[in-house]
Amino acid sequence: MSLPGGGWIRLGRTVAGAALLALLAACGGSPTDRSGPPADTTPTFTRPALLGADVSALARIEQAGGVFRDGGQAGDALAILRAHGSDIFRLRLFVSPNYTEVQVNDLPYTIALAKRVKATGAKLMLDFHYSDTWADPGHQTTPAAWQAMPYDTLVRQVSRYSADAIAQLKTAGALPDIVQMGNEVDAGMLWPLGKLTTGTPDEWTRFTGLLKAAIQGVRSALGPSDSVRILLQYSQGGNADGTQWFFDHIAAAGVPYDIVGLSYYPFWHGNLAQLHDNLLATAQRYGRDVMVVETSYPWRAGGWESMATSQSAMTWPVTPAGQAQFLHDLIVTVATVPGGHGLGVVWWYPEAIDVPGLFVWGGGSLSLFDASGNVLPAAANLAH
Repeated sequence: MSLPGGGWIRLGRTVAGAALLALLAACGGSPTDRSGPPADTTPTFTRPALLGADVSALARIEQAGGVFRDGGQAGDALAILRAHGSDIFRLRLFVSPNYTEVQVNDLPYTIALAKRVKATGAKLMLDFHYSDTWADPGHQTTPAAWQAMPYDTLVRQVSRYSADAIAQLKTAGALPDIVQMGNEVDAGMLWPLGKLTTGTPDEWTRFTGLLKAAIQGVRSALGPSDSVRILLQYSQGGNADGTQWFFDHIAAAGVPYDIVGLSYYPFWHGNLAQLHDNLLATAQRYGRDVMVVETSYPWRAGGWESMATSQSAMTWPVTPAGQAQFLHDLIVTVATVPGGHGLGVVWWYPEAIDVPGLFVWGGGSLSLFDASGNVLPAAANLAH
C-alpha cells in the first residue's frame, strides 16, 4: 500500500522524544536507562482515565483449571485486577468459533463474562471481530455462514448482527461502554469483499460501507439514555504515517467514530518515542481521544522470543520489575497527550497462565500473573 508522506507529523520528533525522556525520568523511569535497582513508580502525573486489560480467555482458562492468586490467596482474577486498579476490561466477540483452545468467544460466552465484568463496577469494551476466529492485519476471514453473501447482503447482515449482539448484552445488563468495530482493521475486514489490498477507491468504499453498517447496527440498538463510544483500531502504534493514511481515509469516507485505538507491542512496533509521536500527532490531527487498546511485555524469558521482530526496542529487563517499569512508562507516555486526549491503556491477555492441555500466548511469559497464578507487580501500575 502507498502511504502519504505525512511530513508535518515528522516535524519536531527529536524534540518530542527528548521531552518524553525527560518526563519518564521525572516520573521514575526511562527506557534507555536500566542500571541499578528498579525505579520508584509512584505516579507524579495525571493518569489516563481508563486502565485495564483484555480478559477474553478468562472463563476458558478457569475451566481448564487455572487459578489466580494475590499474595498466595486464590481469588477471582477480575476482582484481583480491580483491587490493583483496573477499571476497564475488554472482551472479544467471534461469530461462530470452533471452541478449540481459547477460541470460545461466541455471544453466550461473552455475555456471561460481560456480566461478571459489570458486576465488578468496571467499564466494558466489546471488540467485534466479525469473524469466526482471530482477526488481525493478516487475517480477516468472513464468518463461514456469511461467505456466500453478495456485498449488499453482507452489509445488511453486519448491521443486523451488530444490533442483535448489542441488544442481547443490554438485555443482560451488560451494555458495553466502548464498542470496537473490527479488530486491527488496517487492511479492511470481512475478506475478500472488505479487503484493502492496494487501497484503491473502490476497496475503501466497500470497506467503509461495511464499517458504517456495523456502527449503524450498534447505534440502532441503543436508547436515548445509553452512552456508548465507538472505537476504531489500527495495529501499528509506532507508525505515524500508517496511522495517518488509515484515518485520513476514514475521515474522507465520513465514518463516525469517537476513539482512535492503537496496538503497541515493543517487540513489534518500535520504541516509546515512536508511539509518543504518533499519539500526539493523531490526537491533534483528528481531535479525538487516543488509546492503546493492546499491549504487553514479558516478565520472564521463554515463549515470546521467536515472534519478536524488534528486539532493539526491548530496553526494559525481562523480569517482573522490568515488566512493571514498562507498563509505568507506557502509561506516562499516553498521559502526555495534551488536552486529556490520552484516554487509556489496555493490557492484552493478562490471564495467559499455563494450564494443562491448553496453549496460551507466549507460554505465560506475557501475562500479569506468574507461573503459580500470583498477580505480578505490573498490575499495580493500573491503579489511578
